[in-house]
Amino acid sequence: MIDYVKGRVVHLDTEYVVVDVRDIGYQVFTPNPYAFAKSEEIITIYTHHHVREDATLLFGFASREEQAMFRKLLDVSGIGPRVALGILAGGKPETIAAAIQQENLTFLTKLPGIGKKTAQRMVLDLKDKLDAIPGGFSFAAAGIVLEDAGSKDMFAEGGLNWREAREALMALGYTAAELDRAWQGMKATEVPNETVDALMKRALQQLFKG
Repeated sequence: MIDYVKGRVVHLDTEYVVVDVRDIGYQVFTPNPYAFAKSEEIITIYTHHHVREDATLLFGFASREEQAMFRKLLDVSGIGPRVALGILAGGKPETIAAAIQQENLTFLTKLPGIGKKTAQRMVLDLKDKLDAIPGGFSFAAAGIVLEDAGSKDMFAEGGLNWREAREALMALGYTAAELDRAWQGMKATEVPNETVDALMKRALQQLFKG
């Protein structure tokens, strides 16, 4: 089992990063590759080593909490590594835990790849298993109150893809205020189902305009 890799990010893709560990490049699939901006800095990515008949894959996370939540999600019937990765791209571990513990199916079904039946299975299988995670990490939902259907939430203006693009740009050093101004210039020409990459490019165009 490979629990983490420590090295320099030498390549970014839309689904994965490549980490150079002592001249060996590890391909690591991650919820938000752009969070690991390329630099000379040595970073640690916490991993899940997934082995199947036709492939050996590494899935990577910025924190132990993400890693632990990913592994819990794999315990749910019908959720494989790719879907679990998409779920973590859509929300922070503590927010996902809060939705499960509050049985908020409206929130859960907004996560990528999650329909009503899968959301119900997430609640059934995980509701009583998230208070404590082996290793000392807690996903207790105390203080996190999710809004009901029709309310404005993390998926509202701009949608999930803009949220992911925004986080990626913030990881590259742009401030929240700069990105909010960029969004104001972008939203008039918003395109349905626009990809993260396309949103990042349009945001950068706005930022370069000043």
